[in-house]
Amino acid sequence: MAIIRPFRAVRPDKQLVEQIAALPYDVMDTAEARDMVSQNPHSFLRIDRAEINFDSDIDPHDTKVYAKARDILDKMINNEYYLQDDSSYLYIYQQIMDGRKQTGLVCCTSIDDYLHNVIKKHENTRPAKEQDRIDHITVTNAHTGPIFQTYRSQPEIEDTLTQWIHTHAPIYHFASDDGVIHNCWIIDNLAVLDKLVDLFATVPYLYIADGHHRSAAALKVGLNRRKENPNYHGSEEFNHFLSVLFPCDQLQIMSYNRVVQDLAGLTKDAFLTRVSKLFTVKTATESPYQPQEKGTFGMYLENQWYELTPKPGILNEEDPVQRLDVAILQDNLLGPVLNIKDPRTDQRIAFVGGIRGLNELERRVHQGMAVAFSLYPTSIDEVMDVADENQVMPPKSTWFEPKLRSGIYLHLLE
Repeated sequence: MAIIRPFRAVRPDKQLVEQIAALPYDVMDTAEARDMVSQNPHSFLRIDRAEINFDSDIDPHDTKVYAKARDILDKMINNEYYLQDDSSYLYIYQQIMDGRKQTGLVCCTSIDDYLHNVIKKHENTRPAKEQDRIDHITVTNAHTGPIFQTYRSQPEIEDTLTQWIHTHAPIYHFASDDGVIHNCWIIDNLAVLDKLVDLFATVPYLYIADGHHRSAAALKVGLNRRKENPNYHGSEEFNHFLSVLFPCDQLQIMSYNRVVQDLAGLTKDAFLTRVSKLFTVKTATESPYQPQEKGTFGMYLENQWYELTPKPGILNEEDPVQRLDVAILQDNLLGPVLNIKDPRTDQRIAFVGGIRGLNELERRVHQGMAVAFSLYPTSIDEVMDVADENQVMPPKSTWFEPKLRSGIYLHLLE
């Protein structure tokens, strides 16, 4: 059963939260991050992507980068841009995007739950990305980016949060540049805190939706601190990491589309012939074409959209991974036809989050990529089914929107 824990959040001054709150560090590259903060000296990206404080030739993993992140965080705390709550609380983080609400509980979750698979995963992590966050957490002595987790909905939990929202004023309310509204509350009533802790103790599993590398890094930092403190008793802050827990039925997953830079030496006609062996290929009636149901795909090739439907016999409905649309496309087209054997490492393939729209796929093809594929979004049930089987999804299977902002809640490790 899930362990959650109140904590003493380090939070921005109310007048600065809109300037400080930033998109997660891993949804943009360094150049994009530089551009985002060029007119905003308070942006949390100056801490989460601290290489942007240096010349462009700096190695993002240079020790000076992590030291700079710590220096900026310390200065923001010393200048009271950030303040730490006097007691341990739980918090609410609500986002509203296009009229749709998702309301999560901000808390600390347990590295032991992560170790014992109470917190379930659905992605592999890459050592280099893991090490980056290990170094960032270690040097800043803080979890700076919340882990986006979900759980199978529990009405009493949602009702408790709703009741609190209806009877208390938010501590923060602002709209980010992308139009998403962010509302935050502090739960400072001991009876309600205890109730929520007890309610989550009846939740069998939590599922990482987004933040696998940050979670794995938090675990390893925690284990390192345990080695350094062999007489630890379990209540130390390093035994827990910053999380936001949302009920699964409130979440939205967008498609994660693909573009490939060449046709693996095939002509257009030869490529279409190969594809037609396993897929029914039709000229799309809509342009651009967005699949409207699971098991259909869009393909953009030489200024034309096509609709692809797998032919009977190629689907494995029994396996929770193999029946994913991203797996069907990889195993029956990207791999055998376009020779994308490992999409994690192949430089010929790129991934485009659904928030960027289908016009972005067309733009990529017009600027030199050979072919693009639009997919139907993976469902949250599919994500949890894969995690329940202790399997991993193909890379870039899910794009959750809206993204949690970093910098609103920080968790210090001591």
